[in-house]
Amino acid sequence: MKKVILIMALFLGVTACKVNPFTGKKMLNFYGNKQIFPMAFAQYDQFLTENAVVENTAESRMITKVGQRIASAAERWLNANGFQGYLNDYKWEYNLVKDETVNAWCMPGGKIVFYTGILPITQTERGVAVVMGHEVAHALADHGAQRMSAGTLQQIGAVAGNVAIQDERKRNMFNQAYGLGSTLGIMLPFSRGHETEADRIGLQIMAIAGYDPTEAAELWKRMKTKSGGQAPPEFMSTHPSNDTRIQNLTAWAPLAKQEAQKFGVTTFQ
Repeated sequence: MKKVILIMALFLGVTACKVNPFTGKKMLNFYGNKQIFPMAFAQYDQFLTENAVVENTAESRMITKVGQRIASAAERWLNANGFQGYLNDYKWEYNLVKDETVNAWCMPGGKIVFYTGILPITQTERGVAVVMGHEVAHALADHGAQRMSAGTLQQIGAVAGNVAIQDERKRNMFNQAYGLGSTLGIMLPFSRGHETEADRIGLQIMAIAGYDPTEAAELWKRMKTKSGGQAPPEFMSTHPSNDTRIQNLTAWAPLAKQEAQKFGVTTFQ
């Protein structure tokens, strides 16, 4: 049994690599679009039936407008860099939902939700573009599928340990240590890496779409003020700290503008 589990883990690790078009790095991902997108689309449709979707308002139309510009910019970049057809399976959809939660998200395949609670933070169309670019970047980089893949490997490791350790006391100690160690040492850094990657890709895409990328750092300054500076230590969080994001986004904004210039974009909204 132990050999079977180890062989499965090795097989998945070797065969589950896909290249991230924006970074050129291999990604851990053994869930293809045809597997994960239908599930995501079904969950999205179910979510919309259970929540208050805001329609035909200036704010909801702005969400759609920005989303379409960001998706178009992403396609321009992908086509220019040899990834024609990368978005063929994506079904972009943008909805504003009445909810005071300060959040937005994008499911695999391009299904996006903004909560009304984040609009006081975004403030303007440019602010919406910051969040939209970040969320679209998660979908483009297959972060959802990668998290599922990492979670599967984490479970395989736990099963392997429990099969290998016969002594109940030692097995309990292993489970406690493995759960904490794999979470703090692997899963949380993995998640923070995705957030940082989405920040950088999103900044680039919003600039190509014609939105000023310097707004990103300003938005996170507002987010920091909103939170009152209260946050867990970065190593215990799924996201980088506000200060880390502000520092990164400030440094990356000029590079995003340079990338946009390759597409003839020299002025920004």
